[in-house]
Amino acid sequence: MAYEGKNNRRPGRGRPQNEFEQRIIDLARVTRVQKGGKRLRFRILLALGDKNGKVGYAIAKGADVSIAVNKAVNKAKKNMITVKLVNETIPHAITVKYKAATVLLKPAVPGKGIVAGGAVRSILELAGVPNIYGKILSKTNNKISNVRSVFYALEQLNKRVKDVPVKKEKEVKKTDKPVAEVKKEDKKSTESKK
Repeated sequence: MAYEGKNNRRPGRGRPQNEFEQRIIDLARVTRVQKGGKRLRFRILLALGDKNGKVGYAIAKGADVSIAVNKAVNKAKKNMITVKLVNETIPHAITVKYKAATVLLKPAVPGKGIVAGGAVRSILELAGVPNIYGKILSKTNNKISNVRSVFYALEQLNKRVKDVPVKKEKEVKKTDKPVAEVKKEDKKSTESKK
């Protein structure tokens, strides 16, 4: 019996599908000066998301890029947040400042897509937000600060959605007289008291 597909392999074999998609936002070669000389390592900033409301990020170092990536993936899985959406976008606009980075996130109409650039776009795509405006308002090019400010903004949106009470309708007092007559009577009664 021949199996259809790539190389006629049986289904269900091989590597399992990853539940999260990952993006490397920043990769830097960093050195530590010691007595014997310079020690070279790699620092990686990685974002991880399932494109369905869960997203996380992590910074990790390793002697090799692959070691740093594996460390960052494990850290990011522990550092996941859930993004609450209302009508395929965020509930309201928010501006967050973290150190030198300032980020603005605004809701967008359905069909607009993600209007953002750089690290902000990567995180919002991994979070699965279909319609949103994002803008880095600060002059900083530090990707770590920009990513952290986006995450703080998304966390604050979650807190505010939970804290917002349901609006109750106000009870209206019913009177027999029309509103205009009530106001006239109040003025007359105050004049007569003087």
